Amino acid sequence: MSSKSEGSASMRMFGAVARGLRENAGVTTDALAEHVGYSKSLLIKVERGERMPPPMFVEKATELYDCGELLARAAAHLERRSDFPEWFEPYADLERTAISLYTYSTLVFHGLLQTEGYAQAVLGARCPLLEADEVERRVEARLARRALFSRTPAPQLAFVIEESVLRRPIGGVEVLRMQLRRTLDIAEMRGATVQILPTSFETHAGYDGPMTLIENPRREQYAYLEAQEHSFLVDDRDEVSELHQRYAMIRSQALSVRESAKVIEQIAGEL
Repeated sequence: MSSKSEGSASMRMFGAVARGLRENAGVTTDALAEHVGYSKSLLIKVERGERMPPPMFVEKATELYDCGELLARAAAHLERRSDFPEWFEPYADLERTAISLYTYSTLVFHGLLQTEGYAQAVLGARCPLLEADEVERRVEARLARRALFSRTPAPQLAFVIEESVLRRPIGGVEVLRMQLRRTLDIAEMRGATVQILPTSFETHAGYDGPMTLIENPRREQYAYLEAQEHSFLVDDRDEVSELHQRYAMIRSQALSVRESAKVIEQIAGEL
């Protein structure tokens, strides 16, 4: 039986090419990690053929190595495989091509917003515990979803977050501080909004819990609900319409984008 960390033959081939090009260019793994924006440990595993290359890796590494189309041609032969839990796959497929995505988060930051450290802390706290290798695999898959932010054409994104999420130090103070800064960076992106729902508000429309509303290129609308590793992808028009109404009310009750940014900055400054 194969180990979970063992990659496919195409992954090992790609890794060997990637390492050869890096060494030929005289680039260290530390320099590569800084340039592409991913951890050194992840990039080493890509070169070993144990992990798929993360989003934008080929483009940024090609830029650093000045190797023309060599890395892209090697990547074209990769046999893609999913590192998501089976119950999450239907939603993940929708998210990849979404033209609009609206989320309401009540316990943790939405997966699209999470930094590597925050995602590791969230997945590492799961009960029953996941094997360390499985945590790493899921973290990498979660980070790969961030390709949505750099996609063309850009989707319309909205994130409403309960203030309590901003204050829970998941992973420790430094991890939370970086997570808050990451959230501020997303809030400044074109086509993305971040709003905070203050804990001090006596009432609001979000008591039924978190949700994600998503629209695909065919203008079909869905709602995604998740609880205790069970997911529900809702496509009934009446149900989706009701959730859109609820979400619209939640957004109207949350702080404005500018006020929300001030709250995030304030909390980050207090850490």
